[in-house]
Amino acid sequence: MIRFLKSGGLLAFILLSANCFAQSNSNTLPSWAFGGFVRPANINPIISPDTSSRFFDPISKTTVAWEANDTFNPAATIKNRRIVVLYRAEDRYGTGIGFRTSRLGYAESADGIHFKRRPTPVLYPANDIAKKYEWPGGCEDPRVAITETGTYVVFYTEWNRDIPRLGVATSKDLTHWKKYGPIFKTAYHGRFFNMASKSASILTKVKSGKQVIIKINGKYWLYWGEHHVYAATSANLVDWAPVVDKKGKLKELISPRNGYFDSDLTECGPPAIMTDKGIILFYNGKNKEGEGRDKRFNPNSYCAGQALFDRNDPAKPLGRLDVPFLRPMAAFEKSGQYVDGTVFIEGMAYFKHKWFLYYGCADSRVGVAVYDPSISAPPDPVTGKAN
Repeated sequence: MIRFLKSGGLLAFILLSANCFAQSNSNTLPSWAFGGFVRPANINPIISPDTSSRFFDPISKTTVAWEANDTFNPAATIKNRRIVVLYRAEDRYGTGIGFRTSRLGYAESADGIHFKRRPTPVLYPANDIAKKYEWPGGCEDPRVAITETGTYVVFYTEWNRDIPRLGVATSKDLTHWKKYGPIFKTAYHGRFFNMASKSASILTKVKSGKQVIIKINGKYWLYWGEHHVYAATSANLVDWAPVVDKKGKLKELISPRNGYFDSDLTECGPPAIMTDKGIILFYNGKNKEGEGRDKRFNPNSYCAGQALFDRNDPAKPLGRLDVPFLRPMAAFEKSGQYVDGTVFIEGMAYFKHKWFLYYGCADSRVGVAVYDPSISAPPDPVTGKAN
């Protein structure tokens, strides 16, 4: 539910107090938001671990079952009129989330629902310029988009089990990638290079039926962050400068709210989208475990939210959902590596006039939900009790 105030002829959004716990259990989306997203019947999960896949790892020089343990947190885009999903896959050489090696797999679909997978990963730690940032943890949690000239750009977490850093790579075919390393390496004389950074959502727009990366005010724009939503700009898609305030600190655009589904984290999701009503940022909200959590949802659960930013000032938030539009409901979304429940959105593709949203299910599987703008469908319901 969003509350409004008319002041001086201007329509402004008023967010509820951070300490307010008296909330409605209704879930109606405002006119600017996308959804509802519908899970196709008897389809999910669409990608699950495969113990038979083998890959010769160039660093350890051993053959590994690279997607045997978990397959989750996918990116998505269009190639040759088909949807391609790049998904995070973990092997079994370690214990716990983040302590195995992650590589990015490739799956392709003609309908967005049924996928054929490549037998080997397409982006992974190797003996290259990124090795010291990616080994032994790997390449995690991608978000991908395409330029108007046909270059794919993927942002992902480079994890060396010391500091997680946002990395970037480019490709013309989604299978052969050129890595550039950490995106904040040079900005401000490297001031943010050794700071933990994750989850990048580049600004896009649908042009002539195709979702592409765009510039705003002459620069590429990126939302990023896990604990808060930050921003960064770039002239070349490779070197990025975080947006800072007058004191030189990272400018916080959105932060967690006590009493809401995003009370612990506000982590950026798939590429942001410029619309007629503003810029929509899709993000993942994590609920707190103890005091200050939204009691309608499980402690530590991840649910999906949307925020609206100004078209001309992308750092200016205008509105935000108080209730998630997608939340853990199915059994496979609440069991696996992350038993508290997770729908972790990272990939969304505009395909045949519909929006296909791909998400990680409990850090173990990949699911899909579809938004058809021509059909009215509700967002996920709120039950009034922990899900």
